[in-house]
Amino acid sequence: MKHPDEENEFFNRLEADMATDWTADSGADVVDLDKARSARTESANPLADASADSNPKGSGGESGDPMARRLVDGPEAAGPGHLGRLVGAKRRAIVPAWLRSTAELKTAATWVASHYAHLAGYHALRTPVYAGRLALQAPRGAAKFVGGTLRWVADREGEPVRLAAVRREDAGEYLKLSRQRDGRVRLRTLVATLATLIGMGAALALYVLAPGWLQAVSVGALLLALGSAGGRADAPVVNRAVEVTKAPKLTSDIVLRALGALGIPAINQAQGKGRDGFTFTAPITRDGPGWRAEGDLPYGVTVTDVIERRDKLASGLRRPLGCVWPEAVPEEHTGHLVLWVGDQDMSTAKKPAWPLLKGGGTDLFKSVAFGTDQRGRWVEITLMYIAAVIGAIPRMGKTFLLRLLLLIAALDPRAELHTYDLKGTGDLDPVGERVSHRHRAGDDDEDIEYALADLRELREELRRRAKMIRSLPRDICPESKVTSELANKKNLGLHPIVVGVDECQVWFEHPKHGGEFEEICTDLVKRGPATGIVLLLATQRPDAKALPTGISANASARFCLKVMGQLENDMVLGTSSYKRGVRATMFSWKDKGIHYFVGEGADARIVSSVYVDAPTAETIGLRARKLREQAGTLSGHALGETFEDSKASAYDLLRDILAVVPAEEPKVWNETVVDRLAELRPDIYGAWAQMEPEEKTAQLTSALKPHGIKTGQVGRRVSGKPVNKKGFERSHITAAITERDGKRDAG
Repeated sequence: MKHPDEENEFFNRLEADMATDWTADSGADVVDLDKARSARTESANPLADASADSNPKGSGGESGDPMARRLVDGPEAAGPGHLGRLVGAKRRAIVPAWLRSTAELKTAATWVASHYAHLAGYHALRTPVYAGRLALQAPRGAAKFVGGTLRWVADREGEPVRLAAVRREDAGEYLKLSRQRDGRVRLRTLVATLATLIGMGAALALYVLAPGWLQAVSVGALLLALGSAGGRADAPVVNRAVEVTKAPKLTSDIVLRALGALGIPAINQAQGKGRDGFTFTAPITRDGPGWRAEGDLPYGVTVTDVIERRDKLASGLRRPLGCVWPEAVPEEHTGHLVLWVGDQDMSTAKKPAWPLLKGGGTDLFKSVAFGTDQRGRWVEITLMYIAAVIGAIPRMGKTFLLRLLLLIAALDPRAELHTYDLKGTGDLDPVGERVSHRHRAGDDDEDIEYALADLRELREELRRRAKMIRSLPRDICPESKVTSELANKKNLGLHPIVVGVDECQVWFEHPKHGGEFEEICTDLVKRGPATGIVLLLATQRPDAKALPTGISANASARFCLKVMGQLENDMVLGTSSYKRGVRATMFSWKDKGIHYFVGEGADARIVSSVYVDAPTAETIGLRARKLREQAGTLSGHALGETFEDSKASAYDLLRDILAVVPAEEPKVWNETVVDRLAELRPDIYGAWAQMEPEEKTAQLTSALKPHGIKTGQVGRRVSGKPVNKKGFERSHITAAITERDGKRDAG
């Protein structure tokens, strides 16, 4: 039951609302259209009202009205003027690239000469066949000539018109056409008669007066003419000497059709509204053996989106997958696409002959061609001052590429090669058995020990070279690195050293020595290039375990053939390469030897490496050996010398430590032991004693690691003050010797 006061209160409020002007509190505004138009005009021209700053509550930025209009874009377009745009514009080259390059010009001229020489030879050999065909076709040609002449004289071409007049029963038209025919026939009969008489007279005069050779030429020409007239479309007289590739011309319609078939929403929406969905920024032109199209994708669409759909793009272009190569332009925005469509599949297209295939040597301090790009142009590499990583899934040409780089190094007689085929199939034998200073094929225990001993020596050589470079005068070594001139001075011992390892994951995943392999290789990758030591690592498992981050992150040259995922792609090519559109995952299974190459101060490029099979590699290896024999630089394994780890055969490190560390000294510092070892065996440990204290400690720590002995902090009092340095316990040495000797006895 409602209280009477509540009902009265409700009616009172209702009357008050009805009595109030509804426009006062309703939140709506009555707009004066004239004032609104003038306000818009004034706001569009901010210079019209000079006193705008004196009114803080005007239509400016500090107005208290949340509905006030704020201008974002100015009334005029801002930016550089016409002259400024011209200054920043890109100028296209006046002379084409193939004319500026001597090598490309020579290649083009050689191709043209060989092409037409082939045509001339092909047709010259078949000239008798062509002449016989024409002679056989001469009667047919004569019949066609006579028949055509008679039809012309009889005005047979006008007969359908006259028959049409008869069918219409148009007597006037028929009589007119008949009179016209009679006139033509009389004139043409006269012409044919005169031509026959003149022809017969000329033939009789030629038969009586002309020499035999002229008669033969005349008869031959007549037979050739009649034979050509008697030819049939389905039986040409002359065969094709060259089968031209049927590659259609790339047009804007074809490009737009292909982009529209990718299924990218922004492109499809633009084309659905009648727009192109792609803005061409340059004409479609020939670029080498293919076509180049360049332009901007719609807003929000990146080149990476197109590269991900390369197979669909190839389908839209109706071209083989190996012909279609979408690329990004590093200096442009991410939506700027360069589409190159080749005439032939890159994996099957004929490549120019490698300059080093038949002869010549190399200088590792200068660039050498090792492959071609999509356009057939040579791509060069300088092997000095780099550390390289090669990654790919099996059977894609990884080992062939490594062997190619080692062959390039072998053709420099100054280079000392260390080659390791951890797969054990002998793919590197054409280099290793012919010229390598150190070489092993296999992953047995003795192969691992051999390689580890070699790397230990290389690390010591690295330190020696660093000291040598530091001691040289600035005028001789101004850049604190090995140069070609320094490499020529044999007394300095700064010749190039190239280490090539196939299936390097075997080293780094070794249960006992993996840590030491990683440590030494990381050091060689970081400090080796400046001292003339080059490390080339190839693996079919480019992950963090098989290719340690410290190595992959510091490699200055990267070769990535086909891989299966983003992780492997970025491990070889660098972090975020996959996101930037540099994706070796797009290569197909038949793209053997085709890879992304990052190096030589340039962005990632697609390269097809030179294919050198095993017999050819053997020939090049023999040539490299001959160069070394002439220069007197053949050494080590290539000479048949055996290499043993001097640290293992000439001395026993653990027993030497026990000899210099008495039982009364349970713990000892590393640097103290190194000094004592140098006194015990100066010829072996003398180089260790010349190192800095930190280097002494690191050297002994690395030497003890393969024996399972770990070092730690050892505290002592020096002049009454506690001092902590890295060292070890003598009992650990004793235990390691006991365990080792026990295993030997058991064996």
